[in-house]
Amino acid sequence: MLRRLLLPVILGLLAYGFWISPDFKTLSAGVAIFLFGMLSLENGFREFTGGILERLLQASTNRTWKSIGFGVVSTTLMQSSSLVSIITISFLSAGLLGLAAGIGIVFGANLGTTTGAWLVAGFGLKVKLSAFAMPMLVFGILLVFQKPSVLRGIGYVLAGIGFLFLGIHYIKEGFEAFGNAIDLSSYQVPGIAGVLLFTLIGMIATVVMQSSHATMVLIITALSIGQITYESSLALAIGANVGTTISAILGSLGANEQGKRLAAAHLVFNVITGLLALLLLSQLVLAVEWVSARIGIAADDYTLKLAVFHTLFNLLGLVLMTPLIPRLEHTLQKMFIDKKAVGFEPQFLTDASIEFPETALEAVRKETDLLYDKAVNIILAGLGVDRNLAFSDRALDPLREQRSRLAKYDLDVAYVQNIKGVYSAIISFISRASFSWDVRQSGDLHWMRNASRNIADAVKQAKHMQKNMLVYAVSPNDAIREAYNDIRIQLVELVRDIQVIREQEDPHLAVLALDSLALEVKQANDRANHQIATLLQVKGISKEMATSLMNDSGYAYDIAKDLLEAMRSLLGPAAPHIKSAQHELTLTPEELAEVEGDEDEEPVEMGK
Repeated sequence: MLRRLLLPVILGLLAYGFWISPDFKTLSAGVAIFLFGMLSLENGFREFTGGILERLLQASTNRTWKSIGFGVVSTTLMQSSSLVSIITISFLSAGLLGLAAGIGIVFGANLGTTTGAWLVAGFGLKVKLSAFAMPMLVFGILLVFQKPSVLRGIGYVLAGIGFLFLGIHYIKEGFEAFGNAIDLSSYQVPGIAGVLLFTLIGMIATVVMQSSHATMVLIITALSIGQITYESSLALAIGANVGTTISAILGSLGANEQGKRLAAAHLVFNVITGLLALLLLSQLVLAVEWVSARIGIAADDYTLKLAVFHTLFNLLGLVLMTPLIPRLEHTLQKMFIDKKAVGFEPQFLTDASIEFPETALEAVRKETDLLYDKAVNIILAGLGVDRNLAFSDRALDPLREQRSRLAKYDLDVAYVQNIKGVYSAIISFISRASFSWDVRQSGDLHWMRNASRNIADAVKQAKHMQKNMLVYAVSPNDAIREAYNDIRIQLVELVRDIQVIREQEDPHLAVLALDSLALEVKQANDRANHQIATLLQVKGISKEMATSLMNDSGYAYDIAKDLLEAMRSLLGPAAPHIKSAQHELTLTPEELAEVEGDEDEEPVEMGK
């Protein structure tokens, strides 16, 4: 309800401001242009998130100091802590990043965002930025319309910087003109009440504009022309720092529990840092004076002193909070408990993970991998096989010797609750991807879609064969009972072999192992068909039994092929660097048939 009222209130206030002061239009337009520049800058850097940034992030976050450094550098370059936070939340939601690393990035981003104040105070107010903005806008917009993503990204970045410069120019002009009509410094409130009031104003301004950079530009510009006092600007900067957490909180709304934990960590850091800055305000002011004297900042250059203050209190928070990252991680994991899968609820397909190509691919791969595990458990239950036995090193002879009736497991209900919904969610998630995929990414998504379809089909095949399996696996007819238990044992051995392949660290060897296993599966199927014909000839089973056995043997073969194809697809996005090699190494059905025809050895049973 509050969010619905916020926009009309803001629009009403702006309309009133335009009505009472024409100069207010210039100031507001400057803020709008600056915010549009921030948006263009973010769009530009998003064009470069098709793999480079993601790989750099993963390689730069295996240590806490690296995570903090990545946060500082990336925010300094992109001038957007919001974008860095969104990228980090997306990676956390997709499981590509640990919570401790994410917290380190967010902590570093808070320090990195202070560079914006230095740029504006040290450069933006002393140079006519509009002269630089115009050519940047011309070249930037020209490049935006180019097809190559790199050129388009450069265009957005140039246009974004141009709009930022133009926005700062109009904000400065607006304040200068606005100051002739209204002297904001006359509204100062003395004492601690004034500090708290301006802290609150800084928070509100940042929440409304969704950018602490924009708030800091307003503060620095107002300070430079005397519209606010130096003391008030310090309080406003503290409020802006706390208010910027709203971006991370909003970004976490579509994330899983990991994303919510990171947003909470961001909030904790900024609130604690803000409180420390308020409590130690006098000491920090003295520290600013000491630092300013050492680096040559003039005694009356309050804009640069504000930049020093902004950096110092964020650095203080970083120094104090970094040793507490492990404890904070532990506390947040207790506060935000991962929800267990209930029915068909997907675990990784969040709105946050769809933000970037790499995180979206990883989310789909992990969800499909989880779907495979659910499908295997359902198939084993449908075959009357205990999961603990299937995934152990114990012999499977007890399955052959079983005489008691197999437990009835409702595969239809299990399929609807655990497979159908997730399968549909995967397809929907892929179709909702709004960014431009390159050829490799599109190919990976195609393989993931195929994998999820193969997994769903495998469960459907198990549904078809369950009816006869329940009857014949414990039949008094030794021949038919042994044949059906052979099917059960072969499928369990297949699942075991696939599990070994999944744990294979070398993707190349895993691909070759899958091909070898596929050949064994085909040989086992041919052998089963031959055995059925033999049993009919010696009248070991009836024609009705033979028909059922032939159909169910075919279903078992289809299950095996579907599981193998699903695993083959899953191996690709897990190791993109060997994707092309995988395609080359994978044997086609025709090649499998040719290899089988060249075999001189006796065919081996499935899974041996």
